[in-house]
Amino acid sequence: MGLVEKSEIRKVNGISSEEKQRIIDFLQGAVYCWCKNKKDEWFSLRDLMGGDNFYWQGTPMLALYNKHEGKSSNPVKEAGKDGGWLLKAVISNDKRLFKTKKEALIRQYKWHIEDDKDT
Repeated sequence: MGLVEKSEIRKVNGISSEEKQRIIDFLQGAVYCWCKNKKDEWFSLRDLMGGDNFYWQGTPMLALYNKHEGKSSNPVKEAGKDGGWLLKAVISNDKRLFKTKKEALIRQYKWHIEDDKDT
């Protein structure tokens, strides 16, 4: 299932395949939690990994920050972009169907429950 509309998904390079898989698994868990608790609300990577969750120490997400640290003037922003692409990949491979929109320069998603009721 995944996304209601086809959309570009970019690859994230510069981290190991193991790090990438851990991040994907971590983000998949975050998406499941969001859909369980806030199924009627839009979300983005900022909602899942920002705000109170912006300290990525001890999480697989830290690999993205480490990749950009010392190479970018804003490693947080660049790590967020990579995280956004990985989240989009997670969503596109999910067994559920999601709507997507771009608002305030960020990609947002929402579980499209109506079309998933028959599955």
